[in-house]
Amino acid sequence: MVNNLYVVTPRGFCAGVEMAIKALTWMLKIYDETIYCYHEIVHNDWIVEKFRDKNVKFIESPDELPLDGVLMLSAHGTAPKIEESFKKVSSIQVNAVCPLVTKVHHEAKRFTESGKKIIYVGHKNHDEALGALGVAPDSMFLVEKEEDLKEIDLQNEEVALLAQTTLAMSEWKPIMESAKDMYPNLNMPRKSDLCYATTNRQEAVINVSSLVDVVIVVGSDTSSNTKALVTTIKNLGKESYRIDSTKELDKLNLSGKDVAITAGASAPDHIVQEIISKLKPEKTELFSNTKETEYFPLPKELRLNITSISSFLLELFPDNNIQPTKSVNKDKLWTATEALSSL
Repeated sequence: MVNNLYVVTPRGFCAGVEMAIKALTWMLKIYDETIYCYHEIVHNDWIVEKFRDKNVKFIESPDELPLDGVLMLSAHGTAPKIEESFKKVSSIQVNAVCPLVTKVHHEAKRFTESGKKIIYVGHKNHDEALGALGVAPDSMFLVEKEEDLKEIDLQNEEVALLAQTTLAMSEWKPIMESAKDMYPNLNMPRKSDLCYATTNRQEAVINVSSLVDVVIVVGSDTSSNTKALVTTIKNLGKESYRIDSTKELDKLNLSGKDVAITAGASAPDHIVQEIISKLKPEKTELFSNTKETEYFPLPKELRLNITSISSFLLELFPDNNIQPTKSVNKDKLWTATEALSSL
């Protein structure tokens, strides 16, 4: 039994994850065919398996999509050439990319078109990094660590700096400062590329850390922002463990300790609640750091499809008086958690 348990907020689903999960749920409800998804819709094992069980197939190449397949592009963003390849094969294509990732793609295109070379700070082979680097593969250079900057010689070039949205501040800041020293005229976006949700969750665990002995981070090993939370806590000299389910609690010695629990931006909250129940704390306290109100609407292509189907059904059944409870206009009132429960 743990001593005090601090349940941290904000935690769990961000606006981009909410949008992507609801979008894929809609796809399952309005199309009878197998839904193909390029990359995991979000980086969470439980969610991926939930959709697999409902006839979603996750693929890694346009070669895996059958002719006239129904396709969704994941929240992490897709390289333009890959997206074009899919368009040649798919009958329906919906892009569930997070708008914050789209922002980075736009910045990469704008900097490249103005003749600049781009240092992109991210994780090699991460879905988001692959998509972003695909915007301008001949002009972008991936950097994972501060030392990697020394391997790139751009002294005679105009240089810009962009980032994967899910980095830890501790990963991003040293590279940014070193890049500024190396390139005094370094170009950067007016607004940080780091995701608001990633930053908010990191700030929350920093602020709760002085109250506890251990911080538990709920999320999958494939989730970059989840790993960033663990890194943030460990950099403070605190114990931190990433776990994906209650099974992993048995390996931890938490008896008599003060513990905080948070979750990465793609972790379902029901798993957090199951872990809280198993911890059996003597005292539970909410630790609220900031309130998030961001909302991202469903992808444009999907909104048009749903509206068209709704109009057709209204014409087919003109006497129907039942008002829809889950419509495009009421999307804000429907959560990703409810969407998953409806499958």
